Amino acid sequence: MSEIKPTNELKSRVAKLRDAINRYRYEYHVLDKLSITEGALDSLKKELYDLETKYPSLITPDSPTQRVAGEPLPDLKKVRHEVAQWSFNDAFSIEDMREFDARVKRFLKAEGINKNPTYTTELKIDGLKIVFTYKNGNLITGATRGDGNIGEEVTHNVKTIESVPLILEKKIDVIVEGEVFMRKSVLEKLNKERRKNNEEEFANPRNVSAGSMRQLDAKITATRKLDAFIYDIAQSSKIPETQFEELNFLKDLGFKVNKHFNHAKNIEEVISYWELWQKKAIKEDYQIDGVVVKVNERGLQETLGFTGKAPRFAIAFKFPAEQVTTVVEDIVFQVGRTGVVTPVAHLKPVLVYGSVVSRATLHNEDEIKRLDIRIGDTVILQKAGDVIPDIVKVLTELRTSKVKPFVWPKKISACGGDGSIERIEGQAAWRCVEKNSFAQWKRKLYHFAGKHAFDIEGLGPKIIDLLLENDLITSFDDIFTLKKGDLLTLPRFAEKSVDNLIESIEKAKEIELARLIIGLSIPQVGEETAYDLASHFRTIDNLSKANVEEIMNIYGVGEIVAKSAVDWFFDKENNKQLEKLLRVITIKKESGKKVSSSGVFSEKKIVLTGTLLKMSRDEAKEIIRKMGGNIVSSVSKNTDFVIVGENPGSKYDDANNLGIKIINEDEFLKML
Repeated sequence: MSEIKPTNELKSRVAKLRDAINRYRYEYHVLDKLSITEGALDSLKKELYDLETKYPSLITPDSPTQRVAGEPLPDLKKVRHEVAQWSFNDAFSIEDMREFDARVKRFLKAEGINKNPTYTTELKIDGLKIVFTYKNGNLITGATRGDGNIGEEVTHNVKTIESVPLILEKKIDVIVEGEVFMRKSVLEKLNKERRKNNEEEFANPRNVSAGSMRQLDAKITATRKLDAFIYDIAQSSKIPETQFEELNFLKDLGFKVNKHFNHAKNIEEVISYWELWQKKAIKEDYQIDGVVVKVNERGLQETLGFTGKAPRFAIAFKFPAEQVTTVVEDIVFQVGRTGVVTPVAHLKPVLVYGSVVSRATLHNEDEIKRLDIRIGDTVILQKAGDVIPDIVKVLTELRTSKVKPFVWPKKISACGGDGSIERIEGQAAWRCVEKNSFAQWKRKLYHFAGKHAFDIEGLGPKIIDLLLENDLITSFDDIFTLKKGDLLTLPRFAEKSVDNLIESIEKAKEIELARLIIGLSIPQVGEETAYDLASHFRTIDNLSKANVEEIMNIYGVGEIVAKSAVDWFFDKENNKQLEKLLRVITIKKESGKKVSSSGVFSEKKIVLTGTLLKMSRDEAKEIIRKMGGNIVSSVSKNTDFVIVGENPGSKYDDANNLGIKIINEDEFLKML
């Protein structure tokens, strides 16, 4: 089959890609200038590779190549660590590091220590953490970190790593920690062999290191030629007085220690080291994803101690988040339930940080202007962990003459009326002039029936759309007047499903005041504020008559929120909707039961973050509220507790930074 002839536009795109890649490669490898990340550069090369695969006539001898991903696994004997294994908190910016330094000094000063700490900086190797136990100088076990308390025993595989001593230079008992990794050059040779054998290549050194260490057959691990750096003594009868001396002591014992560790007199020297290694990291034969920073003095480390998750005396200063390139295919607008319009970039689907992404919010008009984003542009997309993807840069050198500046619209059809939009005074956001557009109204109904408001089981977005299309509902109260006969005529509705929905609607007619307030979609009033309003005013009538000053008397409620609530109740259409709704629902009366002022949660301000395993977050919140506690949405110096589940978010870091008490789920249950 003959090749499809590439268009002139495609030829131009390939030429521009090749020029850009060559320039970035030169800056990256020769000048040590990190204009874009390795991930973004790889993304450009992947696009070029795909185009050349489709159009072989475009291939030139100097064209870059792209690797293909692979993966390993298995399962091993469990081992309990003699010393609990911690993970580090992360810093992503220079500001984060300066705050870490300030936090360390504040803590020490509070403990009566006025001495300024110095720091040891070490390269953060992207491999697999292993804990090595030696008795009388002999290697006894090697184990993965696991959950910090229990890991997998991999001693048989550790013994295949030639850089790990089986016998130390001194006959001592010691537990050390280190990173097992595969050199980039070794991976390259390994993948070359796999290509020859028509086997799938391994994705990267870290993945193959982790997979190799979990092999049941040590012979397989031995062929992988793994390496290891040791960086810490977890337990020993002799531990030097500083981290810098400890690393030298590890070398004296016969361990391989990364030679690039450094002593920094202050945090600015730490930052300089980090900036230096952002540029130098790519030249090393192992992957580096940041810098580990530790208070150098062991006495100060012991004073600082640990939080529930991490040491206070150390932090991982990460290099910039993973980035890739993609193309903006369109810019569309979403209308929220409060009428705010948000621009969203539709992207050519791209894999970033382990997931395929095809959308990115552009936030507002100012952000589009700042980045000069246009439809058809090639952009750098950034994603770190579970954070929403963000466009951080436009590669204007790849822009063609067909790409025109983006013009902010004056009207958006989804806004209803004539589609007009207006900029909110004092903000970067725009909103619909028409306050009750169909798009807004649909989202309000979705929210009204949702879990945190009326919680009407079976009344999801698709069913609400169906009811709207058939003119069965036009307002909140219409939901509660639906009859069985109305629903049986609709497609996909059988008698049983109709009965279930009617039962759910009947059940939802009796509701707590806070959930009613949530369901009304009052701008600026979130879930926690709704509970605060309900607790303070006790009835919807009291709340509807409150003025701005009265609402601002509630702790944590500011002028913007208070004014928004007053404006909502002042609006005639809103009052009409509420009046009709109150005719068909009943607001539950408060039991009047009070929790003893000595109760553990009474009058406490509590934040929840992460996934709880033994109950839902909503169940936990309900329990805390019934016991007199106040759920707040963000961490501040006035927060009393932060309850942490699995995979906590930034609130956990905020609590650490402010020194707020952190409790895990088991501790929370004991308090109950």
